[in-house]
Amino acid sequence: MANKVTIPQLQQMKNNGEKIAGVVAWDYHMACIADRAGVDIISVGDTVGINLWGQTNPLEITMEQMITVTQAVRRGSKRALVSADFPYGPLQEGAEAAVRAGIRMVKEAGIDVIKLDGAADFPEAVTALTRAGIPVWAQFGITPQTALKYGMDYSAVSKPGVEVPSAMCEHLINEAKMLEEAGAVMLNFTNSGPVVGSAVTAAVSIPVIGGLGGGPWLDGRVRLANTAIGYGVKFLDDDRDTYANVSRSILEALTTMISEVRDGQQIKSGSPLKK
Repeated sequence: MANKVTIPQLQQMKNNGEKIAGVVAWDYHMACIADRAGVDIISVGDTVGINLWGQTNPLEITMEQMITVTQAVRRGSKRALVSADFPYGPLQEGAEAAVRAGIRMVKEAGIDVIKLDGAADFPEAVTALTRAGIPVWAQFGITPQTALKYGMDYSAVSKPGVEVPSAMCEHLINEAKMLEEAGAVMLNFTNSGPVVGSAVTAAVSIPVIGGLGGGPWLDGRVRLANTAIGYGVKFLDDDRDTYANVSRSILEALTTMISEVRDGQQIKSGSPLKK
């Protein structure tokens, strides 16, 4: 088994021009598979309720639920760095609350790094967590409000060839530098686009990784594992931009099993999972 990924290794990857690959996952089995595939980061996102449990409001997720889900991912990841989001609350309650929550995530869930969404609004929490010895992956980026402020169409921000106002680019570079100075070890840049993304990546020394609206202009990418493999009801009818269609395979397999049961055939039983 390869050695465990560390934050200094990710920093060295940026320095060497090597791209960092990450996925968002929420269960033990997905973490095991992603880890075996060789991802560098497994991120436990607070959208687990929406993506797996049928919830409609991301604010429903509790700290206890995030800890439980992260524990499962931690058990499955032997090599990859494990990060987790805070649910809504600890960050908004202030730096002291964020540190208390961060300590719980380290002690109870076994995270390697905490990901802070909207971190640009909470630099004091980034610093407080860093002082407490908890590495921070700080998320920031272009929101609909940011695009409106600088007179841009939000839906076009991340598209190649789109002209980006210099003032907006400068604003985001300053945010990135501020988060680095606050102590963040990595940045998660949302809706970067090639123009701003390249500028921000060059302006800071820490790795800049992107999900939605990211691209090869960043130091790395992270994607929902479920989306990458086409797992979810919506992929039964639409598998654009996926690397597989697990949902259709599941549907076909279960349909075949049901047919064999009803025909009185002996069904395949499989074997217990081996560690």
